[in-house]
Amino acid sequence: MSITGVFIFALGLALHFSKPVLKHLVHIVDALTTKGFSGTLTDLHHWSFHPNHRTTLSHFFTKSPWDEETLLRKLQQWILHRIKRIAKRENQPLFVSIDDTICQKTKPSSRAAHAIQGCGWHFSHKDHQSVWGHSLVWLMVHTFTQAFPFAFRLYDKKAGRSKIDLAIEMLSSLKVEPDRPVYVLMDSWYPSKKLIEACLSKGFHVIAMLKTNRILYPKGIAIQAKQFARYIEPQDTRLVTVGKERYRVYRYEGAIHGLDDAVVLLAWKADQPMTPEHLHCVLSTDRELGDEDILRYYAQRWTIECFFRQAKDQLKLDGYRVRHIRAVKRYWAVVLLACVYSIAESQQDLSTGLELLRSRKGHSVVEFIYNAAKQEIPIDVIKKQLHVA
Repeated sequence: MSITGVFIFALGLALHFSKPVLKHLVHIVDALTTKGFSGTLTDLHHWSFHPNHRTTLSHFFTKSPWDEETLLRKLQQWILHRIKRIAKRENQPLFVSIDDTICQKTKPSSRAAHAIQGCGWHFSHKDHQSVWGHSLVWLMVHTFTQAFPFAFRLYDKKAGRSKIDLAIEMLSSLKVEPDRPVYVLMDSWYPSKKLIEACLSKGFHVIAMLKTNRILYPKGIAIQAKQFARYIEPQDTRLVTVGKERYRVYRYEGAIHGLDDAVVLLAWKADQPMTPEHLHCVLSTDRELGDEDILRYYAQRWTIECFFRQAKDQLKLDGYRVRHIRAVKRYWAVVLLACVYSIAESQQDLSTGLELLRSRKGHSVVEFIYNAAKQEIPIDVIKKQLHVA
């Protein structure tokens, strides 16, 4: 059994999937983690050294009767067991990061007969304009030392469910005992009253960036954070160092719009003027945390941004060309499987894991050629096996 197969077996998938399905998963993960993979079924077939015809891969994604939700559920069980063990061993809090990303596609012609299903126009903050594609809301679980993508949901405007609703749904699948603090990290788009209450109801705290127009109530007076900041003088702040950055921080404790009791840090980089344009507002529902810890914990949210970049660049999270929406979701599920497998094998991060797996594959190809030569297998047979004939 290959190392990939051992990991898939450890997930307990053999109890739910047939041998052909498990074989497909092993081959596909091997292909996904190969350097040079572009996301197409042709590449999946080529880099996995799959013995069957390429059309069997198309059938696997579109019509094969396997349940991708079972795959995701077993992955989540494995991830939670692993991440809770790390947090307990290293005496660290658990972090849950929520964010969304766009898998951009080319807008099809109105005459296109088989466009990719589920696409729509979504505003891209990176491109500062609306782009065509799929919008995915992702949830990651991590400690300071280990991070795993945990769940995703497709945001479809036509379905009538907001990104907040999708985030709450994913949070509901997080089964964490109350013996360890959990902090949900999010950017300024997500900390709505509805989502914050959903986190607090599970015993989770929230640390989030706030928009500077959020209403605070100093001494019971309603005022936007950026307006309140105009009354803060440098001597009212304290210098806080987080990583290589230094900030001037003013700590507000009290009510904000949608929350009766919280901490809001009004912070400026130490080398920038204390103007509303340079203001950052960071919310914490845990009033026991110090200023340094609030900012240090929030900095962990960068983990999910790194995941998006690495998953797109190295695993082609957005490189698929399958068109049926079920096939697209199955593709994302297998990418998630490949991510978790890569991280698990290296016990570090995704990039390090992929380097390790690619090195192993290179060695295995060399060993295959060496052993085939020792057995005097004809070179044409070897080329055919390696798909270079």
